Order: sequence, then structure tokens, then C-alpha cells
Amino acid sequence: MDSKHFREKNRTVGLMDQRNKLTKALIKNIHNPTLAWNIFRRILSVPTSSSSIISSRSVLRSIPIITNILIRAKMVSQIDNLQQLLLQQPQEVSHVSLIALIRVLAKSGLSDLAFSQFQSFRTQFPANPPPVYLYNVVLESSLREDKMDSFSWLYRDMVVAGVSPETYTFNLLIAGLCDSGRMEDAREVFDKMGVKGCRPNEFSFGILVRGYCRARLSIQAWDLLNGMESFGVQPNTVIYNTLISSFCREGRTDEAERLVERMREDGLFPDVVTFNSRISALCSAGKILEASRIFRDMQIDEELGLPRPNIITFNLMLEGFCKEGMLEEANTLVESMKRNESLMGLDSYNIWLLGLVRNGKLLEAQLVLKEMVDKGIEPNIYSFNTVMDGLCKNGLISDARMVMGLMISSGIGPDTVTYSTLLHGCCSTGKVLKANSILHEMMRRGCSPNTYTCNILLHSLWKEGRILEAEKLLQKMNERSYDLDNVTCNIMIDGLCKSGKLDEAVDIVKGMWIHGSAALGNLGNSFIGLVDSSGNGKKCLPDLITYSIIINGLCKAGRLDEARKKFIEMMGKNLHPDSIIYDTFIHSFCKHGKISSAFRVLKDMEKRGCNKSLQTYNSLILGLGSKNQIFEIYGLLDDMKEKGIMPNICTYNNMISCLCESGRIEDATSLLDEMLQKGISPNISSFRLLIKAFCKASDFGIAKEVFEIASSTCGHKEALYSLMFNELLIGGEVSVAKELFNAALDRCLDLGNFQYNDLIEKLCEDEMFENASDILHKMIDKGYRFDPASFMPVIDGLGKRRKKHDAGELAERMMDMASEGMGDKKITRNESAFNSQKQNRFSGSDWQTIIHRDDGSGLVLKALKRVQKGWGQGSISGLDL
Repeated sequence: MDSKHFREKNRTVGLMDQRNKLTKALIKNIHNPTLAWNIFRRILSVPTSSSSIISSRSVLRSIPIITNILIRAKMVSQIDNLQQLLLQQPQEVSHVSLIALIRVLAKSGLSDLAFSQFQSFRTQFPANPPPVYLYNVVLESSLREDKMDSFSWLYRDMVVAGVSPETYTFNLLIAGLCDSGRMEDAREVFDKMGVKGCRPNEFSFGILVRGYCRARLSIQAWDLLNGMESFGVQPNTVIYNTLISSFCREGRTDEAERLVERMREDGLFPDVVTFNSRISALCSAGKILEASRIFRDMQIDEELGLPRPNIITFNLMLEGFCKEGMLEEANTLVESMKRNESLMGLDSYNIWLLGLVRNGKLLEAQLVLKEMVDKGIEPNIYSFNTVMDGLCKNGLISDARMVMGLMISSGIGPDTVTYSTLLHGCCSTGKVLKANSILHEMMRRGCSPNTYTCNILLHSLWKEGRILEAEKLLQKMNERSYDLDNVTCNIMIDGLCKSGKLDEAVDIVKGMWIHGSAALGNLGNSFIGLVDSSGNGKKCLPDLITYSIIINGLCKAGRLDEARKKFIEMMGKNLHPDSIIYDTFIHSFCKHGKISSAFRVLKDMEKRGCNKSLQTYNSLILGLGSKNQIFEIYGLLDDMKEKGIMPNICTYNNMISCLCESGRIEDATSLLDEMLQKGISPNISSFRLLIKAFCKASDFGIAKEVFEIASSTCGHKEALYSLMFNELLIGGEVSVAKELFNAALDRCLDLGNFQYNDLIEKLCEDEMFENASDILHKMIDKGYRFDPASFMPVIDGLGKRRKKHDAGELAERMMDMASEGMGDKKITRNESAFNSQKQNRFSGSDWQTIIHRDDGSGLVLKALKRVQKGWGQGSISGLDL
């Protein structure tokens, strides 16, 4: 052997030794990614023979190691360099190495990077496609990350490359199509498996069955199950469980029970997962009693071989009971779970806490929280936030603060949700300054507000009419790069509509289709430049809520033609109207007397599958009432009954109003009777309508009876007293009005809406000066401060009767009141005087007897019957329409 050959041999052996040490060197430097990368790059940069099979194996062994090192170190640019380095290797080494690289990237969840590397690989080796297993790996990665574009490209490339798919490949394709809702395409791929030489397995059937069930196509899933035997495949427990759960969710419990029996016939015993699926679906559908029966059987029916319930079963039942408001059953279940410590863990306590909060049992929820701490079950931040949310929604901000204090003392720091919950509670109760203080505290603790937090404040500021502060907040949101989302835009648009800046709101909606949230820059000079057009702003497009707000604003402003144009625009943008938008139009048309237009909207509403709501009926009744179309109104009431929609107080008030306007007061009173019998309490508006109608008809005796009913039902309200008093005066019933006014004074009611000046003038016109003087003295003694001009007619009258002492005394009182600044027409009262003038005894006048009676609802029905008896009227059904 000559020296030259010897030197070449030694060089090759040394290189081989160097490459065999590569794997060990990389593993040794796994925590030093930069050094590992430099070692790998240096060794692969050494030229080698293209026929070296050993070097190829060495490189292949090292690819997964160096790739994982770079992935963990997030050295993305080096991964791109790795691809270029591998392309510089001999073709056979480069081909297999790149396949190994792409496989590791896909398995590591880097689907985008794996896909881009795969595309590059196909460009470099167009005539030498990768094996089917690499297609499968990258397809699965794309499917996992919901990258359907990449998924579709890979499948098309596979077909073009002539790579024969496997059953596993078809399973991936079917899963991808099912997940994207393309069930017909998924079934077509399934049916073509045999043509491509692949037989579906139990996973193929399971994937398609799950797809059908998720798409609520359980019949097709059932047919597929029945066809499995023809393919020589037996259904497994997973397939049965999937279909059983779907049947239960759709309310088809009989089919679900038959499937359970069929499982047993096929030699498959329903497991706890089967029963949990059934219980979960039944609870979700509100069929808690059926779920409870299954749960009970699982606990006691061992002879049937039923599985014992596990902690998931107990939690499902607990959640179901709480959801349906069955707190006694839920509490019994909780107590039984506590007897077995393994069943009552943190998740169970959190479900119980949420159930108590949602059902308004806030004190009990706080006690459960304390119990958790006492028992050593540490509440997590979800536990505390749940209780705080319930307290804040009920305005108990101080209690929520105490819970937060307990949270902090337990070593759990408040998060953005915690502070956002507090902010929402403060803003909902109008405590904006307190909310601002919480925001500053939040930032001091290093807890950054998010878009949701800022939206809470933004909505509150608009609600309070603090427009400049809302503007500044919007500016800060943009400066700090918060994503201005649809909620932000809708809050701003709603605020503009309610503050009378409707045109600006319309411009924003128009601009959102082009610029997204950047359209908020069109709010006017003070807003220009507040919002940029970069980032995600362009994704923020008008939604159904946006159009609901703008259409409602236009309708309230009487701009119905513009509202109609916005409706057409919305439809053109493929946004389908809901009942709320239709109700907005119907209400506006009825309010403006355009009843035909309202019914045309109603027809379109029904045509598009939107159900009529209570608001729909109330608006139509109001509109028909304005046209005195009573017969049609009763037709609507019958339609409501058929649809199972119960009328509310607004429905009845609209009916009473239109009946009174048309002079059918007796029918209106019958409606009041019907309300009371149905347990719907009339409000002040109901009685106001009847009292005004009876007084207008000069039926003051009946009006007095209605007033008695109103006082017993609604309480002794100023609105009732002032209405009755003023109507009596208008009707010339001065003496009765005087008695009622005295009764109002005895109750220390606010007299702002009482036409007391008219009473004094009428008494003076009738030369009842002493009575007028008594009223003035009583008002003064009760602590009222009123218009000094009220004294003048009484002083003049007393003077004419030569009662100079009385006149002089009143004149002094008048001057005292005038000197106290009571030069305007407003009436006020001295609260300290009022408190000292509480009366426990009253005179025996008829009015005072009525208003001080408090003997319950029996009085109401008795009095109403007495009123009706005078007319001999029956129920509504007996009226001659």
C-alpha cells in the first residue's frame, strides 16, 4: 500500500470516527443549543464522498436530536439554516434527512413550519415524492392545528405525486372534512376507500359517526352503524357511546336505550363512560329527572351489572341539579359526596359554588368558600372569582371586596378577571369613581387591564354621559395597543346614538366595513388620529348587534326610511335579522301609526323563521289600539294564548289604554280583574288609565273605588294621590279633592305634582276662606315651603270679611316664606319638620278611612267585584264585541 493510499484511508477513518461521535456530542450539549448547533454545522460542512452510506446513517441519527434542541431553544432561523445545510449534502442523504426534519417539526406541533419545509422539499425533489407516512404526519399536524388550507394542499399534492394513501390517510382526510362541517365530502371519501385499495377500520367508522353526531345527523350515523357488519368491522364501545350521547342530546331517549341493549347483545358491556354520556346529554337537555333515574340505578342496581358512578358522574348530576334550580337535591347530593372524601374535590366544590351563585344563594356560597378553607381544600382563583361575580352582580361590592381580601390572604393574587368583575359591579351601580380607583389599584398590583376591562369602563362612561372621559379612555386603549373589538365599537356607536350624535354613529358603521375599528377615528375632530388602521382593526366588522343598535337609533329618531336602508344593507352583507331587529321596526311603525307597514314587517319576520315575541305582540296591540281596532286586538290575544306566550303588565296596560280611549271602560275594568286572577299585579300606570277614564266620564264614585284598589295594590304613592286630586279638581269635585289633599298632607307626601294653588283659588271663589286658610296653615305646620303667591287670594278674602287678625297672621307667614327664598313656584319640605309630624291618628273621613286601610289583597278583589257589580259585567270572554 503506497503512502498516498494510506493517508486517504486514515483520513476517511478519522472522518467516520468524527461523524460517529456527532450524536454523543449533541446529546452532551443539549442544554447549550448554540454550541450544539455550531458542532453540527461544522461537521456537516466537511466534504465527504457521496457514496458514504455510513455517513448517511450518522446524519439521520443526529437530525431528530439537533432539531429538537433548536425547537426547544426557539432558534427558528437556525432551523431554516438546517434545511439549507441538509440540501448541500449528497442527494440520497439530503432526501432522507429532510424527511426526518419535517417529521420532527410536524410531531412537535409546528405545523406551519413543517408545511413550509414540506413545500420546499417538493420543489427540490419533484420527481421523488416522500413516502406516505410523511404525508400522514404533516396531514395530522395540519388537522390538529385546524390548518385546512394546508390540509387540502397536501391531499392534492399526494394525488398528483401518485402516492397511494393508506387507511390511516383516509381516516385523517375524513376527520378533516368532518371537522370543517363538510359531511357529504367526508362520506364521499369514505365510500372511495375501497376503490383506492383501502378497507375502512373501526377508526374510520368512529370518525364518521362522530362527525355525523356533531352535525346533528344521528340518523346517518345510525345507518352507518348498521352497515358496519357488511365491511366485516364490529362497532366498539366508543362508537356506541358517541351515538348514545347524540340520541340523548336530541331527546331520543328510546333509541339511546335500545342502543345500550344492542351493546350488550354485541358482547360489549356499557361502561361508566357510556352512562356518563347519557347523563351529560340528558342534563344538557334539561331532562334532569331521567338523568337522576339512571344515576340512582347505577348506585343500587348491581344485579344488572351496571357500572358504579365515578366522580365525573357525581359532578354531572350536581351540575344538572344546579342548572335546573333544584338546590335541595343538589345539597343532598353534596352531603353524600362529602361522606366519601374522594368524591368531593375542588372541581365539585366549584360546581356547587357556581350553582349557589346562579340561584342567588350568595350567603350560602360564602359559607361554602369558608368551609373549603376550613377543610384544607384550597379554593383556586376560579372559586373566588365565582363568588365575587355573584356578589358584584347583586351590588354587594363591599362583600366582594372581603372575598378578595380572603383570596389575597390565602396566597392567591387577583387576576384580570377578578378586577374586571369588581369594575363591572361598580359601574353597574353607577360608582364610576370607585371603579376608577379599582383600576388604579389593579395597575399598581401589576395586573394589566385587557380589552374587556376597558370596555366595561367605556360603557359606564357613556351611560353616565361622560363623553370626554370616554374619549380619553379610547385614546389610552389605542396608545397601549389594546385590540379594539366589536364590543368596543358597539359601545361607542350605542353611546353616540343615545347622546344624539346619530350621524356620527352611521358614519362609523359605514367605515367599519373598510377600516375595521379604525373607523372610530371618524368620531369628529377630537377623535381624529386616536385609532390607527394597523393590527387587527380591519378584522373588526359590523355584526348583528351593530346593526341592531344603529337601526334602533334611527327608528327612535323617526328616520324610518334610513333605518330601512340599513336593514337592506345588513341583508346584503349576509347578516340575517333576528326578532329584536324586527321588533324594533314593528314598534316604530306602530308608534307612528303605520300599522300596515308593521304587519308587512311581521309577515317578513315569520317568513324568515323568526318567532313573534312578547314585545312583538305588545307593539301590535299598541298600534291597533291607536286605530281603535279592538276586535283585531282580541285576535292577537287569542294568538298569544295559542303560542303559549303569556301577556305581561305592558300587554294589559296597552289593552286598558285603548279600551279607555274608545270609551269601553267596563271592559278595561274586566281586564284588571283578569290580571289579578292570573297573579299579574297592576302597576300605577294601570290604575292611572282607569282613574282618568272614570273621572273623564264623571264617574267619581267608581274612580274612588279604583283609587282604593290602587292604594291597596301599589301602596300610598304620590303619583296616585296627585292624579286623583287633580282629576277631582278638574271635575269640580272641590270638597272631595280637599279631603284627599288633607289625607296626602297627613301622609307627608311630596306635593310637587299637586295643583294645590287651584284648590285654594276654587275654595276662595266659593268664599270658603277659612278652609283655604286651614290648608295653608297645615302645609306650613307639616314643614312644606311653597309659592308665597298662594297666600294672596286667602289674605284678600279674609280682609274682605274683616278678619284682619287672621289675614295679618297669614301675611306674616307669607313674608317669612318669601324671605327664605321661596320666590319660585317649586314646593319643598323641611325634612326635620316632616319627621316630627308623623301622625298616628286620623279623622274619620271617608277618604282617610280608605287610604289608611291595609287589609291585603282580599280587599282588592272585593272592591273590584263591587265596582263590576254596578255594571253587571262578566269576564272578557263574555263581552259582546
